[in-house]
Amino acid sequence: MTRCGWVNEKNELYVKYHDREWGVPLHDDRRLFEMLTLEGAQAGLSWETILKKRENYRVAFDGFDPRIVSGYGDREEKQLLQNPGIVRNRLKISSTILNAKVFLAIQKEFGSFDGYLWKFVDHSPIQNALKTMQDIPPKTELSDAISKDLKQRGMKFVGSTIIYAFMQAVGMVNDHTTDCFRYEEIKNGKIQRKK
Repeated sequence: MTRCGWVNEKNELYVKYHDREWGVPLHDDRRLFEMLTLEGAQAGLSWETILKKRENYRVAFDGFDPRIVSGYGDREEKQLLQNPGIVRNRLKISSTILNAKVFLAIQKEFGSFDGYLWKFVDHSPIQNALKTMQDIPPKTELSDAISKDLKQRGMKFVGSTIIYAFMQAVGMVNDHTTDCFRYEEIKNGKIQRKK
């Protein structure tokens, strides 16, 4: 079975993530907030590191409920900074709290974060046909536009490269390489997202 070249096949978490989640269209607001947070946390680190800490993040950030996270104050922030199960970076932690507030404002304006986000791709995934890892761009004009909009709304850790990785993760774009077994499944809609 051929997978995308970035997958470390010795790491079961990585394989499961690639085979079950990456590139599958995601429309659940809480899970979208989770992926946005994790992609921001990954900045400067490997995705493997974040995957290993994912369950710890879910506990530490109250299941990624943006309503709860948006209410965090100094006490919660200090607790998070002492939590060895997550990336203990003050800027990343404070940005998650800030981003939760902006996330709620977007939900209020558009009815859901999903409705806001997916309008950028006319509610249909972009189907690329990339042959090699080298063909996959780090960012695009579209990720530039989404990043710019989120920053104008007040979000942090949402640069264009982070947003493009987020778009790939939540299935707004199919960037599985054409030799990967998931490419055709996702292109043809024969997909299932599992936890």
